[in-house]
Amino acid sequence: MTKTPLLLVPGHLCDAALWSHQIRYLADIADMSVADTDGGRSMAAMAQAILAKAPPRFALAGLSMGGYLAFEIMRQAPRRVERLALLDTMASGNTPASLERRRRMMDLLRNGRFDAMLDEFKPLLVHPARLGDLELMGDIDAMTRRVGPRLALDQQQAMLDRADTLDLLPRIACPTLVLCGRQDALTPVVEHETMAKGIAGARLVIIEDCGHLAPMEMPEAVTAVMRYWLQG
Repeated sequence: MTKTPLLLVPGHLCDAALWSHQIRYLADIADMSVADTDGGRSMAAMAQAILAKAPPRFALAGLSMGGYLAFEIMRQAPRRVERLALLDTMASGNTPASLERRRRMMDLLRNGRFDAMLDEFKPLLVHPARLGDLELMGDIDAMTRRVGPRLALDQQQAMLDRADTLDLLPRIACPTLVLCGRQDALTPVVEHETMAKGIAGARLVIIEDCGHLAPMEMPEAVTAVMRYWLQG
């Protein structure tokens, strides 16, 4: 059986641990790699660096910032992407509230207050009921600390400067999955409805009782949906 090359793009402050369940349980149908998001301080530069290491043709899945990068990859090299999955992300640009939050977090990072930034940011990453899940929150804390303050600042700069990609939606022609947690506090359901309506044939899946980090919060559900998407 020929496996589909699948490129997984992590979100802000995330690494391969975001996709642990998918990497384990989709290995029978996908040849997976996790993109390195340490490739510059703009979406364009980061996407270029990812494409330089990517297979010639691949399925592409990105969460949050990884979704922004997936859009930039679609802008730069659409013919290389066989199918697309956009998880807990959005095509619209920064809002005044998100710009203010980004600038505040960047100030904390520049002033050596990485822990303070994490204390503010981590509660936004999961369903409120999961904040007391010591195993999940421990995994998220370890992941964010592996990414570290220097890369976190670069990523925030790239997201601060990003443009919206609403104009790109009608030009996406590959099979597309749009997925989010119902209680995603950072990229709400309405943003995913907009993306699904704008991309011809896109399938919208909403995971109940789930926040922003769907692949970690509800791994079995996300893996099952991604299997369906990969098998088309």
